[in-house]
Amino acid sequence: MLGGDRGGFGCLEVGTVSSQRRMTNAERRARLVVRHHLGGTAGDVLDAVRCVAAMHSSDPVTPYLGVRARLRGFAVSGLEHALYEDRSLLRIHAMRRTLFVVPSTEAPLIHAAAGREDAARERRRLEGWVAAELGAKDGKALLTRAEAALLELLGDGRERGTREIIAALPELGTPIIVGSGTWATRVPLVSRLVLVLGMERRIVRGRPAGSWRSSQYRWAVAAQWVDEAPKWPDPAAARVELARRYLATHGPATLADLRWWAGWTARHAAAAIASLRAVPVQLEDGGDAFVLPGDDAPVELPRPTVAFLPGLDSTPMGWKERSWFLGEHGPLVYDRNGNAGPTVWVDGRIVGAWSQDSAGEVVYRLLEDVGSEAAESIAAEAASLTHWLGGDVVATRFPSPLERELAGTSRTSRRS
Repeated sequence: MLGGDRGGFGCLEVGTVSSQRRMTNAERRARLVVRHHLGGTAGDVLDAVRCVAAMHSSDPVTPYLGVRARLRGFAVSGLEHALYEDRSLLRIHAMRRTLFVVPSTEAPLIHAAAGREDAARERRRLEGWVAAELGAKDGKALLTRAEAALLELLGDGRERGTREIIAALPELGTPIIVGSGTWATRVPLVSRLVLVLGMERRIVRGRPAGSWRSSQYRWAVAAQWVDEAPKWPDPAAARVELARRYLATHGPATLADLRWWAGWTARHAAAAIASLRAVPVQLEDGGDAFVLPGDDAPVELPRPTVAFLPGLDSTPMGWKERSWFLGEHGPLVYDRNGNAGPTVWVDGRIVGAWSQDSAGEVVYRLLEDVGSEAAESIAAEAASLTHWLGGDVVATRFPSPLERELAGTSRTSRRS
């Protein structure tokens, strides 16, 4: 039993091993397949996003390819409609300062639980950079003028990109040095100001400046873009609700998993687990993890279930400890910083990686024998994804070693 301050988790009680339900890796993978809709079983775009609690969007193609993997018959226009027309989804900075696509109604909760403190830190950094450039008094005055002018400009209801903003408000093109040492770079003030105001949820990312693959967005006033849901004044209560959503989609998960995914301190993670009265289970490796009360029933796995997930997808990025679905393939399909590249999945485990050649054909490599039935399904899915992409070549922001190798390949390589 964990007690005292062991591991920094306070006095959280997780029960004794003998009283815990044991959950094998195979059971965990079955839950992953069913709950993350890796068989293409999502009911709609919103369901595909909610099934992973929040969908990564640092790489602009990730949510499109992620929804496509989970929703049969999905077209790019389906996510565009949810983001820009009915606005049931939003892009916001949240857990770990990462950009996610989330349901609009849940954005205030997620911001209070995991984004508000990061936004405050980012504002302090910007204030420091501007002060270093112009002096404390002049820097503060410039920021005050810049914020007011930008919000007034966007207040007419028209979305604008940073170039349009600078054209209308030249002062926002004032260059400042951000970062330090070898990471220092000079950028226009507006590029950091929109980031801070976006993290504070005063403005939002609207339509991209280019295609669905573009990472340059137009900006709009948040209150005009989407109806504001009730705010969460109590961050502790918000953390409990976010932990509930995480365990509902990712449980069983360890305290370390929750802490890493949410970007919380150990104390915050433990407090949320305790408030939920989460039920401890014993993992196959002997470690302790948690599920929500009543959520330990067996899950039947449909076989074979094949999925091609994009780089930084929320499933391979959903847990800190990944061996139960990753095996020994980590050095090939994740980069050195733990960012997942595009992966091939069979029955809830990573079995290979995929990329595209210069002509846009999906190419892949399997890292283990998956059997003839699964191999045929993988080949069919690669052909289907090639057709869906229609010649568009998607770039991955953090390519894995195996993806880099595959990117120049002109034909599929299989290892049996």
